[in-house]
Amino acid sequence: MLTDQKIQNIANQSLLLGDLSDDELAEFCIVANQYYRDGRPIVSDQDYDFVFLAELLKRTPDHFLFNRPEPENEGFSEEKVKLPERMISIDKAYTWGEIQKWLDRVNKASLEINLPSEGIRIKGTAKLDGFAGYDDGNRLYTRGDGNKGSDISRVFERGLSVYNDSARGQGPGEIVVKKSYFESHLSEHFEYPRNFQASLIKEKALDQYASQAIADKAALFVPFSQLPSWSGDIESFSAHFQSIVSELESGVDFDVDGVVFELTNVQLKSHMGSNRKFHRWQIAFKENKDKAQVRVLSVTAQVGRTGKITPVAELEPTQLSGATIYRATGHHYGLVKEQGLGEGSIVELTRSGLVIPKINKVLKSVEVSIPESCPSCQSELTWESDFLMCLNHDDCPDQIIGCMAYFFKILANNDGFGLASIQKLYENNIRKVSDIYQLSHSDLTAMSFGDKTAKNLLNQLARSTQESIEDWRFLAAFGVLRLGMGNCENLLKHKPLGEIFDLSVDDVVNMDGFAEITAKLIIEGLEEIKEEFRVLKAFGFALESTQLISNSANFDHPFFNKQIVFTGKMSHPRADLQKQGKSLGIKVATSVNSKTDFLIIGENVSITKLNTAKEKNVVILKESDYLSIIENNSL
Repeated sequence: MLTDQKIQNIANQSLLLGDLSDDELAEFCIVANQYYRDGRPIVSDQDYDFVFLAELLKRTPDHFLFNRPEPENEGFSEEKVKLPERMISIDKAYTWGEIQKWLDRVNKASLEINLPSEGIRIKGTAKLDGFAGYDDGNRLYTRGDGNKGSDISRVFERGLSVYNDSARGQGPGEIVVKKSYFESHLSEHFEYPRNFQASLIKEKALDQYASQAIADKAALFVPFSQLPSWSGDIESFSAHFQSIVSELESGVDFDVDGVVFELTNVQLKSHMGSNRKFHRWQIAFKENKDKAQVRVLSVTAQVGRTGKITPVAELEPTQLSGATIYRATGHHYGLVKEQGLGEGSIVELTRSGLVIPKINKVLKSVEVSIPESCPSCQSELTWESDFLMCLNHDDCPDQIIGCMAYFFKILANNDGFGLASIQKLYENNIRKVSDIYQLSHSDLTAMSFGDKTAKNLLNQLARSTQESIEDWRFLAAFGVLRLGMGNCENLLKHKPLGEIFDLSVDDVVNMDGFAEITAKLIIEGLEEIKEEFRVLKAFGFALESTQLISNSANFDHPFFNKQIVFTGKMSHPRADLQKQGKSLGIKVATSVNSKTDFLIIGENVSITKLNTAKEKNVVILKESDYLSIIENNSL
């Protein structure tokens, strides 16, 4: 583990990124994120995003910090509770070109539902830099990991107001402090607004500054729906984009971190939908204009867990947006060959988001040297499209180490098994994850792990089996090609985890979302991990089973394969109704559109949804009638 002194040296950049192992860099990012979430940042937002996290992305792109929302505040002692609505991340754009690509996707989707482009409406609001939360009218939750958060309703009990003196229960928003108030009343006592905002939600009693800010209505919960906004069509959006951004960023008296743009057409939003990380109908724009022309010192090859060889450009140290840049990914060797990226070439470098530093283009090309053998195992390399591949999957050290480290990263319920620890285990003849779970304290100390480290590793192994995790996450951790977390969840909606190894290619093809090529790769991959899966599962992981979508006659009810929307206050928790519906083969949605078959209503119903349902000729049923139909299998 990093010492306090080493953390400080990394934060002030007296210790360079190139001197850190992947494990140390990952640990620092986690520590820096936690300090930031606790209101005590040790590096600037810009350096965290554009220097440390960018470097971590290049080295270990599958780290959990990139695959799920960053934990909003893990310092709370409260038990995590399920959020009323998922608070997934927002996709980001850093240039007008990336915004144009989003607009192209929007236009394509609108054509698919016969919506004229002039009918597309876009709304823009400032992206606040506060503590994200969800207010359901009864409780206020932190965003947590996007699925579960902490109950911090105490902030309203302490007198916190809602922005514009509006009502509670408006859903997602942020706890913030007015920028003008911070500068005039708090800047002498707190280094950043983030420091102060953290004091509002801590379990301890409020200090005098927090109490006064709440009383002065300078500290607030701001529902996103209450923010000043811009609205218009694509033509106006494109013609006045920069002025819209400037107006929205300066239109609120809070710290902002860019601008969020989203579609307001209900049918189009529903059609575009979302993936595991973000809504496709929404994007955040964060501008970074800095560029630099940089000389490449060398290009080195790195081996990923799948055998893909990635070129990494070592650069002349260059100051860009307040940070020193040393390295940038060359993406793939097809690009190296095509653009002449090599020692002595000149590249245009930018820093824009988590993929920064980014090579925009090669300004001066050179003759390049393409590796013929794997830098890890010296096996002959093979071209697959633009990618150089090492096919020695069973004996390539970097691939074996990468696969073992990947397992623990995807589980995301343990600490200590980063690349540095895994490399050390590999050096001591550990080749499989199942071997790791069989290690004893004496085994680890014999491998030169210290007594305290060995105990910690064993505790983390026990923790990984005892803490509840989703069965699709467990399956995804094996790294089967084409079985990422989304596909794993989809697969397990159709077949229980214990039966997936009996599936045929035809079985998978017949499931929604799987093409024949993908199905073949999945079946081949499952066969390869079958024995390792059996051994690991025997260690008794606490797996949460995915709700099955059954096609049996038992669920031959009127709602099967129909799209329904729940609205209003129900007698049963809405999450339970949605979960039950999915298990019965019902397509549960959150907004009413032309594809909606039934609107199930409770008390305090949304008038908007009711009116939309009537316009679309959607059948409207009371919750009691819906449950009766489910029970009796007839309308």
